[in-house]
Amino acid sequence: MSQPKVVLAFSGGLDTSFCVKYLAEDKGYEVYSVLVDTGGFSDEDLKTIEANAYSLGVKKHATISKTADYYNDCIKYLIFGNVLKNNTYPLSVSAERVFQAVAVAEYAKEIGATAIAHGSTGAGNDQVRFDMAFRIIIPEAEIITPIRDLKLSREAEIEYLTKKGVGREWAKAAYSINKGLWGTSVGGKETLTSEKYLPEEAWPTQVSKTEPETITLEFVEGELKSVAGETFDDPVHAIQKLAAIAQPFGIGRDIHVGDTIIGIKGRVGFEAAAPLIIIKAHHTLEKHVLSEQQLYWKEQLSNTYGTLLHKGQFVEPVMRNIEAFLSDTQSHVTGKVHVHLAPYRFYVEGIESPFDLMSSKFGSYGEMNNAWTGDDVRGFSKVASNQVMIYQKVSESND
Repeated sequence: MSQPKVVLAFSGGLDTSFCVKYLAEDKGYEVYSVLVDTGGFSDEDLKTIEANAYSLGVKKHATISKTADYYNDCIKYLIFGNVLKNNTYPLSVSAERVFQAVAVAEYAKEIGATAIAHGSTGAGNDQVRFDMAFRIIIPEAEIITPIRDLKLSREAEIEYLTKKGVGREWAKAAYSINKGLWGTSVGGKETLTSEKYLPEEAWPTQVSKTEPETITLEFVEGELKSVAGETFDDPVHAIQKLAAIAQPFGIGRDIHVGDTIIGIKGRVGFEAAAPLIIIKAHHTLEKHVLSEQQLYWKEQLSNTYGTLLHKGQFVEPVMRNIEAFLSDTQSHVTGKVHVHLAPYRFYVEGIESPFDLMSSKFGSYGEMNNAWTGDDVRGFSKVASNQVMIYQKVSESND
């Protein structure tokens, strides 16, 4: 009689290593581990994780490369929407986890697994993101969550694996680092409280640049295509290039405080030089080339898009509707943005675009006008103020 198949979202860490042994040896499953690479792993990392998976006893390990899809199906819209959760966080881990969960669920469906598992605890957002993606995409599969269900401590997991003959070094790092294409999260003792900031040594990239520099970013229909004079066919490489230039300045460090999906406040540090610079530069360019109403409605829908993505609702149909709107607004978002970089800070110096609505052909703000007369403004002001003037008069007559 063949063993039932379970697909496990696998990272190679303590929790997912425990899950392999528990599911295979205690529960009798044929374990298929899968890692979804969205730009956060080196080739060496991927080889090490695969070797560890097989040493733990998985039937088959799969590495699914999704970096290009992650950009095209997710990050691109975070840029188009200038999405920053609570005006701070570029959804570095939120977006990545949801996208990974969807990919794992699709893989499980493809191989005909009867169960699907993840190693999330019961304390954070990831459990909801994985559960929701699994339930939507492969609802017939049983969802198994050993760490959450057994309420295991780190020490209990290590003791279990040691008894099973897994002798790896499980020493806990002082800081939990999750690196991805769209930023790196940093968790530690300081983020568990409300009053402390992360120390210098906690940040993945140490400050090594001290001399300021100005670089130019070039966007074509909303997508980053050139960084510091180097042109890229693939925006993923443009993002990576910008990160390599800006991160050594210590740019993009912050702590996000937000509302978790499970209803409590959460705090996490992050390092996201490229995302923060791209969003600021893109938004500045948009303010020059889009109309007032385009900017207004983009802000409303982008907020909704970011919130739903954070809550694990990537597959919700309205997300495709919002993406269509965001894409349609980008036809004029083409031009160069000049960005000044310095230790721990950056700012946008200005933009150049053929679609710049500050065109001097029509007038200069506060200086001169070419497309209207003083009488035009006088008449406009009279009509525009009519209703409030009438309201004031009626109110006075009834006081």
